[in-house]
Amino acid sequence: MTLADTTTFPLRFELTPSTDAREEAEREVILADPGFGQHFTDHMISIDWTIQDGWHNASVVPYGPLQLDPSAAVLHYAQEIFEGLKAYRHEDGSIWTFRPEENAKRLQRSAHRLALPELSVDDFIESLKQLIAIDGAWVPSAPETSLYIRPFMIANESFLGVRPSQKVGYYVIASPAGAYFSGGVAPISIWLSTEYSRAGRGGTGAAKCGGNYAASLLPQQEAYEHGCAQVLFLDGETGSHIDELGGMNIFFVRSDNTIMTPRLSGTILEGITRDSILQIARDRGMEVEERDITIDEWREGLESGLITEVFVCGTAAVIAPVAALKSGEFTIGDENAQAGELTMSIRKELTDIQYGRIPDRHGWLTRLDEPGAGADAGSGAGA
Repeated sequence: MTLADTTTFPLRFELTPSTDAREEAEREVILADPGFGQHFTDHMISIDWTIQDGWHNASVVPYGPLQLDPSAAVLHYAQEIFEGLKAYRHEDGSIWTFRPEENAKRLQRSAHRLALPELSVDDFIESLKQLIAIDGAWVPSAPETSLYIRPFMIANESFLGVRPSQKVGYYVIASPAGAYFSGGVAPISIWLSTEYSRAGRGGTGAAKCGGNYAASLLPQQEAYEHGCAQVLFLDGETGSHIDELGGMNIFFVRSDNTIMTPRLSGTILEGITRDSILQIARDRGMEVEERDITIDEWREGLESGLITEVFVCGTAAVIAPVAALKSGEFTIGDENAQAGELTMSIRKELTDIQYGRIPDRHGWLTRLDEPGAGADAGSGAGA
């Protein structure tokens, strides 16, 4: 068996219900003000992989600590990847998620780059359904709230040799999330990092792995010190092209009905929100450009009126308007600028699709609480 092998038959999940699940009253208190990433549901998904047996021991188990040997490969060589997506409660009470097959494919690409085994798209989506089958009550119903779902994979072999781990764990945890912008969507300022790069050619920039985010934390801290919400990186090779933010893609709207974003060069994460925005723009008859964009083009475009709006996007915030770009030497834009009309229109269309308020013409939504979904208590785990 090779690392690229995927299970050719569906995994069968075994359920071990939590004996310490929160009562409804306690859960409702949490859902009334969940914040982000502070509270977790009562259960999680666990699937094992070994080079001998492939994926096996698919389980729904009580949420709790993982037991790792101090020599586990992930602790020493950062061999791990993750994903992020949301479950949305629609007006009729049903629970849906947005383009999960794209998250599954991106997890596979990340796994390939980090020399980890690839989980099939079907098993990835089934793992989400299994968790919702038992923890669906944790999906909030208030406006702009959701259940944030975090699948991740770690190398947990006890071995200090420098080679791909022969033992891996895949897990899914979930956390109720409040509205990202509690006071409404407001334009943000972002900080330009000129000393640090997020990724380089041939590196792991296109993979969703923790090391990329760890590398962004110091410049992100610098951004906070200058009153900015996010940090923007330039390409690591020339230092002249806009790359992406620490955890978001960036877009520019032009007065000639064009929307543009940096091209996928191998150093930029292939954002699912990014791809969805490009499709919505095409649906509206806009011209879409994916290409290299410089800081000078941003500055000159704003000065001439050719660039009319700038926004960033990601799973958590969906879309956030950008008022200004700040650096130690200059500021581009106006920190007091209002959110752009097109920015907010695209954001509304995207969230309306996610929450089932308008038709899903591209088939982007997948229902997670389908009748009959759920683990078989007491059944044997699939192998």
